[in-house]
This record gives sequence, C-alpha cells and structure tokens, in this order.
Amino acid sequence: MALPSTPGRPFGAVLTAMVTPMTADGAVDLEAARALATWLVDHGNDGLVLNGTTGESPTTHAPEKAELVAAVVDAVGDRAAVLAGAGSNDTLHAARMAEQAAEAGADGLLVVSPYYSRPSQEGLARHMETVADAGGLPVMLYDVPGRTGVRIATDTYLRLAEHPLVVATKDASGDVAAAADLAGRTGLAWYSGDDTLLLPFLAHGGAGIVSVAAHAVPDAFAEVVAAWDTGDTARALQIFRTTLPAVAALNGAGFQAVMAKAAVEALGVVPGRAVRLPLVAASDDEAAAVRAGLAAAGVLAPAP
Repeated sequence: MALPSTPGRPFGAVLTAMVTPMTADGAVDLEAARALATWLVDHGNDGLVLNGTTGESPTTHAPEKAELVAAVVDAVGDRAAVLAGAGSNDTLHAARMAEQAAEAGADGLLVVSPYYSRPSQEGLARHMETVADAGGLPVMLYDVPGRTGVRIATDTYLRLAEHPLVVATKDASGDVAAAADLAGRTGLAWYSGDDTLLLPFLAHGGAGIVSVAAHAVPDAFAEVVAAWDTGDTARALQIFRTTLPAVAALNGAGFQAVMAKAAVEALGVVPGRAVRLPLVAASDDEAAAVRAGLAAAGVLAPAP
C-alpha cells in the first residue's frame, strides 16, 4: 500500500532507513539487499534510505555503498524513491559520497549534520550546501543532535531552504513544536526521524517518516498515514498502537541496526544478522526478544 509522492512528500510518506545485509563473514550481500528492498516496497514503503547509520555507513566503503545503491535502484527504483546517505564530518568525503550516489542512480541524498566535530552554524550550512552541490540531487537534511552533538538552528534552516536542491528534512530532534514552525517557515517537507513521533509529526504538518521500525511494520505505518490523510485519526491511532511492541523491540536498546537485522531475519526476509564492528550482532536472547516484539505486533507467530 505505497502512497504516491506529491510536492509535499517529495520522497513519499513511509521510508525505511534500510539495513545493509551482510554475509556471515561480513561481506555486503547485494542479493539479500535486493530481496529486502523488494519486500519493503511490496509491503508499503514508497521510499528507502540507504547508507545511513542504520545501514552501517561508518563501516562500509565507497565501492560497497555505490554497489548497494545500484542494486537497490535496479530492484525497486521504478516503484520507490531511493535516497543515499552522504554523511561524514569530512565535507570533501561527504561530497564524494554524494557524487558516487548520483552516479549509482540514487534519486536523492540524505545529508546529516557533521558529527562529533560540532561545527558552527556557518560551517554546518556550508557543509550541507557543498554536499548538495556535489551530488546535484534533491536533498533531505538530517538533524539528529543526540548523535551529532549539534542542532540545525532556525536561521540555518531558513538559509538552507533557499538552496534549490534542499527539499526536505529528517527531524530526529524530538521537538515537534519547532518542526511545525519550521515546516511552515521553510516550505520543506518535514519527516519524523523518530518512530514514536509519527502521529505527532503528522498532526503538526509533517510529510511522513524515515523509520527503523518499518523494517517490521511497513504495512501498518502506510495504513496509519493513509488513515490520517482521509481524516480518520481514530483509526490512525488504533493502527499505530498495534505497532508499538515492534517499535520498542527495534529501538528500545538503542542499537537500531542490530535489532532491525534481527527483525528481518526473524521475518525470513534476509538469511542472517551479521554486522561489522564496533556493532555486535544480536545474541540469541536479544533476537528472541525482537521476535517477541514482532509477535506482539501481530507480524510474526508467537514462539511455541
């Protein structure tokens, strides 16, 4: 039940920040990535974000990133928007990532604030403008101050919104009131970067969500948005409540890539849950807890 893209939803409404499947020895598994992307789009995603943090971007290399984008575009690019992460605290590196994503066929870029170095707002703006110019693709900014150490300020948003390629933002600040204000002032499409805030963002004028839990409950998230769009807010809330065990299972421990891989393994979509250090694959007990969350959300049969 994918939702059509509109000017207010340039990348669709429900996007999964997709994990990067890997073989047991840690190699990127492109066939599994194709299968996962196809399953996600078949089950309600109208966009996918590759090579973000949930896709283990800090530990995948440039050729792997480009190959992943090309493989997913080939698999689902005619049915969903494919965005590629171009995130680094090295602006030139991020710009090269943007160029390579464009060459690989991505539809857009996810450009996160430079992390750890905590640049000034001027440095942050110049970084994002440089990356956007290098890629030449529509850009979704990504504000996640809990991980980067810096928040995109109002004046910086207003400046970046003037860039012809900046069309959206993924907001993981948790500040819903600011999102409502900034969406109105900038004209950008505002996507929730927090699974738990999908409904509040929709209520405050948001376009949709870039989700981790949509690895497990994509159909339900698409139904939530569709119900909201028709004005059936009671049904939207009812459906959203069914997803909460899955949302908690994939996000609660803070290791989203790890738990999302355990989820898609449990659903039979990918064959394993291997990750690269410093992440460590979910233990059998952790995987069992994820399966229990999926069962409680109604997307997996309870364990016998």
